[in-house]
Amino acid sequence: MENRSMYYADYLELDKILNAQHPASFETGNEPAHDEMLFIIVHQAYELWFKQVLFELDFVNGVFKKSKIDDNSEDLNLVRHRLDRIIKILELLNQQVGLIDTMTPLDFLEFRNLLIPSSGFQSLQFRLVEASLGLQMDNRHNKDYYKRSNEGGFRENDFKAITDSESKISLLTLVNKWLQRMPFFENEFWGKFHSQFPANDALHPFWNDYRNIYKDGLTEREASRIKDFDYVFFENKGELTDSEITQLTPALSASAMRAALFIMLYRDFPVFQTSYQILDALVEIDNLMAGWRHKHLAMVRRMIGMRMGTGNTTGGGYLEGALTRHYIFKDIAGLSTFLIERKKLPKLPVELIKKLSYN
Repeated sequence: MENRSMYYADYLELDKILNAQHPASFETGNEPAHDEMLFIIVHQAYELWFKQVLFELDFVNGVFKKSKIDDNSEDLNLVRHRLDRIIKILELLNQQVGLIDTMTPLDFLEFRNLLIPSSGFQSLQFRLVEASLGLQMDNRHNKDYYKRSNEGGFRENDFKAITDSESKISLLTLVNKWLQRMPFFENEFWGKFHSQFPANDALHPFWNDYRNIYKDGLTEREASRIKDFDYVFFENKGELTDSEITQLTPALSASAMRAALFIMLYRDFPVFQTSYQILDALVEIDNLMAGWRHKHLAMVRRMIGMRMGTGNTTGGGYLEGALTRHYIFKDIAGLSTFLIERKKLPKLPVELIKKLSYN
């Protein structure tokens, strides 16, 4: 058997990639539209990057599925690294929208009607990215769009792939489980904790102090926030209305929310640095995906105004709804609502400080 040396074009299979662009306007009987080549290449590049994002998420989810995770392990550092890579990819995708913007609305109209009823809405990989992160069908804007089998909707096998992905455990759920197992509120660490406030049998001494400090720091107009605090972190409904409860209910459990807040508050301790960076990366991924949706919305409004999308969606209207509803890690981002000044943070007991400092 001939031993062939590796060749650049063969390794990358460039014959397949570079011959995968077939503008519809170039077909016999149509008027060639110059900008359709750009349109195809940009969207093919999107799909390649979506594939890489899914590849990275598969690794991240695999780590969080382990029964035990050492916060100072190589695995968690690699999770942080993979999430940072996803951030860089999403930054690049946001920049790619600028390439589409070099095409004018009239340039787009030269071939737009040839695309009907296909649409970027039908990107299976982007929907799998959303599902892998934790966006469920019931939480999607205009969820009935995803269930259409008529023109503009998903093919049956693609829709099944999305629903199958949503039936698997998502990164959001895995992060919730990871946070829930935080051990640092065990009694062994708090025997010498000096409380600043009278004890409350219903609360751990740290959270009793923190709640009082937070309450005292609220302005008169913010006073009702203490009710939000009690519900989000301790599931105490108090006098909240049903609509307020619906609005406040986080995707994460109360114990996971407490752990995430504790990590944010004391992130300067060595044991929390990687954990904090992971939580911060998840929020940044959410923000960048929202930024991509916003740029896409602005581009669509520029290109077609208020016209229907090629896939029979409401065009800009659908994108605007998705922009506001498709945040996945908004509960982690919302922790800033419940912060107090660093100088007022409860002083942790020596036993716990040793644990958090690897001493």
